[in-house]
Amino acid sequence: MDRSFYIIILVFLLGSSSSFAQKELGGGLIALDSIKETKINPLAPAKAAFYSAVLPGMGQAYNKKYWKIPLVYGALGTSIYFYINNNKKYQQYRDVYKRRLEGFSGDEFSYLDNTRLIAAQKYYQKNRDLSALITALFYILNIVDANVDAHLMQFNVNDNLTLKPNLYRNEITSRQNLGISLSLKL
Repeated sequence: MDRSFYIIILVFLLGSSSSFAQKELGGGLIALDSIKETKINPLAPAKAAFYSAVLPGMGQAYNKKYWKIPLVYGALGTSIYFYINNNKKYQQYRDVYKRRLEGFSGDEFSYLDNTRLIAAQKYYQKNRDLSALITALFYILNIVDANVDAHLMQFNVNDNLTLKPNLYRNEITSRQNLGISLSLKL
């Protein structure tokens, strides 16, 4: 008990003496803040998603990710092209089949019988519907990408915290191993 009392007194005396070590110079101490504070806009993700819903690619422009705009229009344009092309072919085979049922002959598909016309209609109808589904998915993906990108812009992403793959040689087996390296700089 005697020993612990002396340790507590010693810690108190050493701790209190260091608190008087600084002297005030002039107007006082000026603390320079080394961390820059950035304002976070909580409505930015919703605004980016709304812009992308109104005009695809506009949310990416709002997020200043201009390189994604050609990808958005390329994906939507390609899927819309295949939708239009498959719909046109479906309508051609459907019209020829309807005309044959009415008794007309001598059409551009005279080398095909009725069962092949029906099979072609089903094929192009299935592809048309798949193209419409893919177009809708690309449109939704455009909106989700703008929203997620706006969310991620609010996070501090710098080299002080990195997680990257690491390829190293195993000394025992002399084979290459793949690992993950986590680096935290304070």
